[in-house]
Amino acid sequence: MPAGMGHWYRGAPAGSSEWTTLRAVEPALRYADLRVPHQLRMGLAMLDGDAEWFQVGESWLDDLREKRRLLLAHRDRVFVEQPASRAAQAEVLEAVVSWLEAREPGRVQVAGNRLEIPALGEVHALDGGLAPLDLAARLVQEDLCVMERRDEAWRLTAASVCFPTRWDLPSKLGRSLAEIHGTVPGYAERLMRSADRFFDAMSCGPVAWRSNWSLLDDPALFQPVGSGRTTPNSEVTADNAGERVWLRVERQTLRRLPRSDAIVFTIRVYQSRLSALARDPARTWNLAGALRTMPAPLQSYKSLPAVRDAALSYLESRGASR
Repeated sequence: MPAGMGHWYRGAPAGSSEWTTLRAVEPALRYADLRVPHQLRMGLAMLDGDAEWFQVGESWLDDLREKRRLLLAHRDRVFVEQPASRAAQAEVLEAVVSWLEAREPGRVQVAGNRLEIPALGEVHALDGGLAPLDLAARLVQEDLCVMERRDEAWRLTAASVCFPTRWDLPSKLGRSLAEIHGTVPGYAERLMRSADRFFDAMSCGPVAWRSNWSLLDDPALFQPVGSGRTTPNSEVTADNAGERVWLRVERQTLRRLPRSDAIVFTIRVYQSRLSALARDPARTWNLAGALRTMPAPLQSYKSLPAVRDAALSYLESRGASR
């Protein structure tokens, strides 16, 4: 488990009974930063080593197959690169393969220039064919982004994002951190300088992580559009919100690479129906409180008005009153 997880849930220390409970809940509930009042913050913590850099779950094979389907059907929307990023991409591929060999033996098999994925019956060349980042992202459930410092800013130089949360990847290629997040209300005022400083100061080796959450009325993993919805979904009501609204959480990690000096940014999507969260009174209260206190512009950016009122009514019926 990531170090520092406990303080996101009322100060539960590692090893406590509450910590044990957190380990047993669904990942989407475990990783959601449901602070009350809501705060726009980086919320970074450091992992204890790299054992949790990637997370291999029961849906590993299904998610990898879905990535391949999307790469065939929508390649220009889910994979982008600048030619000068190939060195950093190659270092990401090397790091991903090394992690899998050490932490998940048998998932991949490497012999010379040959990489095999036995469960999929695939064989790939390590120094040809697919772009290195494309191949790396086909091995793990996480999406992968490469950030490199160019023209005095950290810029997105390559990415494989098959499971975007209402985020258009092609328009972000070559953009700086500030430009990528320019549409996020409050980012420039509250986070821009600290994000740039963190990227500049990050050392090689340690892995940082954070999370980001939203409520969606669609459980599809591939959602490149839909940001900024302000009209309520009339099909979602207080009676059915438990099954029709999904808590979608992105577990994100950052790691600096020693040779290229690039930072690889990973995104793993976890989802739970609202009904799963409502079985826990504390998290039910926290989510309701976060929804009530989140600034309106940020709610609109996240498209929360589509489900917010129905979700709040549902949560309040489960005990999350003021």
